[in-house]
Amino acid sequence: FVKESVFVSKLNVLIIFGGDSQEHSISEKSAESIFKNISKEKYNIYAAGITKNGTWYLYSGDTQNISDCKWEKNINNKQIYFSTDNNIIIKNNNDFEKIKIDVAVPVLHGKNGEDGTVQGFLEILKIPYVGCHTTSSALCMDKIFTNIILDYYNINKAKFYWFNKYDFEQDPDKYIKETEDKIQKYPMFVKPANAGSSVGISKVKNTQELIDGVKKALQEDTRVLIEEEIIGRELECAVLGNNNLIASCIGEILPANEFYDYDAKYISGSKTCVPEDLSPEIVKNIQETAKKAYKILDCAGLSRVDFFLEKNTNKIYLNEINTFPGFTSISMYPKLLELNNIKYSDLIDKLIDLALNYNKNQHISIYRGI
Repeated sequence: FVKESVFVSKLNVLIIFGGDSQEHSISEKSAESIFKNISKEKYNIYAAGITKNGTWYLYSGDTQNISDCKWEKNINNKQIYFSTDNNIIIKNNNDFEKIKIDVAVPVLHGKNGEDGTVQGFLEILKIPYVGCHTTSSALCMDKIFTNIILDYYNINKAKFYWFNKYDFEQDPDKYIKETEDKIQKYPMFVKPANAGSSVGISKVKNTQELIDGVKKALQEDTRVLIEEEIIGRELECAVLGNNNLIASCIGEILPANEFYDYDAKYISGSKTCVPEDLSPEIVKNIQETAKKAYKILDCAGLSRVDFFLEKNTNKIYLNEINTFPGFTSISMYPKLLELNNIKYSDLIDKLIDLALNYNKNQHISIYRGI
């Protein structure tokens, strides 16, 4: 027997967090901020937590316990099942309860969440969701594909070279030499093709460090990307929208370490600020380039676009696009849009509205029921 839960006056919103990635805890922190700021008057809110082994639970406890992983031990957690008609199904004793979901917010960072996997799953379930669709999420998560596409459209990028694990293992000397010939000078940055929050990245200063950096990156993925170092400032621009895009003012990262790796982001205390010394021309250039790249990669809802501003030349280089950036109250994306007079709670409303009004002829068929 399956009984349906139907709410007429409010939208049913499923906030998804956790996940099987190294950014599990970052996702939990982002989700906790969203739970704190989302309107309880406008929405019926459901919390879908994903454990590190990939099990989905409906969590109904205190949302303040999400960011320290206590939620996983809640005895009232109920495993979630799915149907392909906008519904999740949970087991209550001997009954199954069906809950219709109007929109999902996949607050997931990195692999198995920000890379198109969960987005594709939600499309199969016919559940509209916040953020970029499957193809766009996958392309932006893959640093190699992002570089190739943006380079084709003449978006300024650092010099880059890439290869896969199989080829490297067959002839490592060949690919190390080709990398040095292509990039031409040290230092270089070595990155796994698919990994969020700077996981597996190395700054290398000689041939042996390059070899070690490649091996480290290949522990995270089967392909590796090597880029030249751009000496300059690290700047970010938040983009919001589906078609009529808003590009925020520019934020700057002041890394605590030599470069903005995982430790610098989340452990060592890097700082962010809004620089006041950028010329209007540079700001406009970054904003327009961010919007152009966003459209080229068919992003929707939101993304944060990261840049380098080269020292001495003031030339901008696009570094990467994050399709679901950190979303805590102090994260760069919401902070930048707050400076554009979009409060955190209003930003959540806008993102939900963008998800529900995404082009009905693209990717998924949007259905908004009662």
